[in-house]
Amino acid sequence: MSTTVDPTLVDEIAQFGSDDLTRCIHCGNCTAVCKLSGNGGAVFPRKTIRYIQLGLKDRLMASTEPWLCYYCGECSDTCPQQAHPGEIMMTMRRWLTAQYDRTDQAARVYTSQRAVWAVIFKAALIPLALLVAFHVATGFRNIVTDRVAVNSFAPVTWVWIAVLIHFAMLGWRVLSNATCMARSILASRTERDRPRVSDFLKELSSLVVHFVTQKRWLDCGRVHYRDWTTHALLVSGYVIMLLLVVGLLGWFQTDNIYPVYHPQRWLGYYATAALVYASVVMLLARLWKRDARSTFSQHTDWLFPAFILVGAITGFLVHGFRYAGWPWPTYGMYAFHLMVMMAMLDSEVGIGKWSHMIYRPLAIYLENVMKRAEQSAATTGRAFSS
Repeated sequence: MSTTVDPTLVDEIAQFGSDDLTRCIHCGNCTAVCKLSGNGGAVFPRKTIRYIQLGLKDRLMASTEPWLCYYCGECSDTCPQQAHPGEIMMTMRRWLTAQYDRTDQAARVYTSQRAVWAVIFKAALIPLALLVAFHVATGFRNIVTDRVAVNSFAPVTWVWIAVLIHFAMLGWRVLSNATCMARSILASRTERDRPRVSDFLKELSSLVVHFVTQKRWLDCGRVHYRDWTTHALLVSGYVIMLLLVVGLLGWFQTDNIYPVYHPQRWLGYYATAALVYASVVMLLARLWKRDARSTFSQHTDWLFPAFILVGAITGFLVHGFRYAGWPWPTYGMYAFHLMVMMAMLDSEVGIGKWSHMIYRPLAIYLENVMKRAEQSAATTGRAFSS
């Protein structure tokens, strides 16, 4: 592996959050108290911080350890130097996310609040411009005011096509960035212990399990079970909404008034309740700053839960106005909801805090793949030696 030293690395990474990366004296306390460190040979946060201080960019790019940390905050609480190692690991995740993104949009979002607002504003204008263009082209004949007709105001077929195109574009971004991450991590493998196709296939189940459950969070201890539960609710609500909008929009966006027991309604209600609860818990934690994880919140740490909360509330208001039979409030809130969702997806998916849902399980998956490859190489080596 390359050992090229980059003397500017400390200053570069500091732009992504933690402002004093040199305070650590490597006493090892953070690694000792971390319940996840040492699992499979990973010794974070100490080794990661040492790489930063030495300017070993190649080794940081090849490391999965920043993603194996779930930021319980115990290392920061007990650090004798107040170096805040947990926040350094969070800073590393932001920096790595920017490294995986070849468009540099992630770097701009993480290092400039002005850039964040520019991305949000530009993305939010897209659905508004499309709606205006549609109604200008149709002479505003599709705006029904004697009753609520959402599918006339915004024809579901055209909305669905736009959603699928946007989903494909964002999917390509995530796939591209995840591929860059995998290549960076696997580049350190030698010919002898390089994973084979079979190693990747045999570990696919671990990728799915950790993506769905994020179960390693539970290893941080009982005191953090609530954090895991909140995150699980957030993900469940988000995934349900994703399925309803991307896969079932023709069924979900309808002008039919369904009874309260209809699955279209209770799925939407559950997802909305889960998203509101989880986002409020996260925002209040950052507002109150009662634990190490929330003390050093960067602007992007507020962005994702804020978007989730506003998106859930505006979506529920569209539902309420529609059932109340109020045309203009329904149409206006529907347009605003689309603007919020477009802004959230363009500023979060693949480049923001949202990306942790993908990169964490991917890092665990790659760790498992590499361990399997190493075991195969060791077995083969013993066979040859005997």
